[in-house]
Amino acid sequence: MAPPRPLLFPIVLMVFLAGCVAKSPLTVAIEQGNVAVVKTLVDQGANLRELADCGSGMSTIRTTPLECAVWFDRTEIIHLLIDKGADPSEQDYYGGSTPLSTAAAYGINRSAKVLLERGANPNAGKPLSNAAYHGNIELMKLLVAKGADIDTAIEELKTRYDSWLPERNKKIDSAIRLLDKLKPKPVVAIQAPAPSAASPQNITKEDIATIVQEAVEKAGRKEARPGVAVSSEIDRPQWTPAERIMGDKDLAIVIGIEGYQSLPKSDYSYDDAMLVKDYLKALGFKERNTEFLTDERATKSSIEKTVEVWLRNKTQRDSRIVIYYSGHGSPDPVTGEAYIVPYDGDPNYLSVTGYPLKRLYEKVGALPVKETVIVLDACFSGAGGRSVLAKGTRPLVISTMEAPRYGNMVVLTATQGAQISTSSPEKGHGIFTYYFLKALQEGKKSIADIYEYMKPRVEDDAKTLNVQQSPSVSPDVKTLRGRFILRN
Repeated sequence: MAPPRPLLFPIVLMVFLAGCVAKSPLTVAIEQGNVAVVKTLVDQGANLRELADCGSGMSTIRTTPLECAVWFDRTEIIHLLIDKGADPSEQDYYGGSTPLSTAAAYGINRSAKVLLERGANPNAGKPLSNAAYHGNIELMKLLVAKGADIDTAIEELKTRYDSWLPERNKKIDSAIRLLDKLKPKPVVAIQAPAPSAASPQNITKEDIATIVQEAVEKAGRKEARPGVAVSSEIDRPQWTPAERIMGDKDLAIVIGIEGYQSLPKSDYSYDDAMLVKDYLKALGFKERNTEFLTDERATKSSIEKTVEVWLRNKTQRDSRIVIYYSGHGSPDPVTGEAYIVPYDGDPNYLSVTGYPLKRLYEKVGALPVKETVIVLDACFSGAGGRSVLAKGTRPLVISTMEAPRYGNMVVLTATQGAQISTSSPEKGHGIFTYYFLKALQEGKKSIADIYEYMKPRVEDDAKTLNVQQSPSVSPDVKTLRGRFILRN
C-alpha cells in the first residue's frame, strides 16, 4: 500500500489565518520562505505560471511564483522553481517585467545573480536600464558582463523623460552617464613602424609584441586632463591570495559620492570608492559581505539602513569591519558637529539631511565585533575641497572630530582641524586615498604602518597643490602597534 500523500489542509489553514484571500498556497509558502512546503506543492502539480498576489498592502504585486520568490529574495526557492521548470526570462502579468528586471528595479542583487547564473536573458524586461536608473553599479557591471546591451538600455531610459518631472529626469541623465562609463573603450589602431632600409618590411615577433603591449597600455591608461599625465600604478591590487586575511565573517561598507544632487562635485570620489572596493575584495572581503553605495544610491536613508540595519544584522562576535567614505563633509554652523553629507544632503539643514559622524561612531562602536577600521577621505572644516559649508557662514575648526574611545575601533581621517582634503589631477585620486592604497600595495600591513607611510607623502603632495593637509589617526600609533592588521 502506497504511503498517503501529504495533506494540504495545514497550508490552506495558513492561507486563511494570514488573511491572504487572493493568494495561492504556493505564494504564501514562498513569502514565508518555507522551502519544504514549496517543494511539496510543486511536486503535487502547483502551476508555476500561475498569477497571484505577492506581498501585502501597497506593496502587493500580481505575478508568477518565480517573480514572487525574487521579490522576497528567496534564492533557494528560486533555484528550486527553475529546477522544476520555471522560466527565468518569462514576462509577468503586465507583459514587460521579468524576474530579473524586478530584481534590478529593487536592488535585489543576490537574486539577480542567481537568475543570471540560471540562464536569465539579460536583455529581457529592461533589467540594465532599471539598474542604471537606481545607480546599482554592481548589478550593471554584472549584466553587461552577461551580455546586456548598453545602447538599448540608454534608449529605454530616454523614453522615461517627462517635462513635468525634473527630478526624475536628473536620475535618467545620471543613469545614462553611468552606462556610458561602462561602454568598452575604443580599439586603438596599431600602427606598425615604417620599414627600415636595413630590413624592408620585416617586423620581428618581438617588434609585434612591443607594439601590441604599447597599444594595450595606451588604451587602458586613464584619460588625463590636458597637459597632465595621470599615474595609474595603484589601479589594481597586486598581491596573491596567500596574503589575504579577511574571511567569511568580515564586513565592509564603501561609500563614494562624487556627483551630488545639488552640491559641487567631490572630485574623484566615485573612482576612489570603486578602487577601494577592489582592494577590499583582494584583501578577502566577500561580495555578499560588502555594501557599495555611490552617488544616487548613497542617500541619507540608504546610509542609515546600511550602517544601522544591514551591518548590525550581519555582524558576528569575531567579525572585522572596514568602513570607507569619500565625499563631502560639513560642520554644523551652530554646534560645530561634523556631518557626512549624503547624496541628497544640504549643508543648510544638516540636522535633517546629514549623517552625524558622531552617530556613525556610536552605532558602529556599539557592535560586538573584533575590530573596526573607519577610513574617511573627507574634511569637516567647511574650508573647501571635500567639504561644504552652509551659505553665509565661515569655515570653522571641528571640535568634535576626535574619534570615540572604543577599544576595538580605529579612525583614519584625511585631515586635521581646519585643513582641506584635496585631490590630485596628476594621480586622478584624492591624495589621501591614493597613499592609503599605495601603502597597502607597498606591503604595509597594519593601520599604524599605513599611517606612518602615508602621512609625510600626503603632506608633501598637498604642498605642491598649495594646501595644507595632514592625515590623522585615533588612537595614536603607539596604541595601535600590532593591531588592526589588513593583510599578511
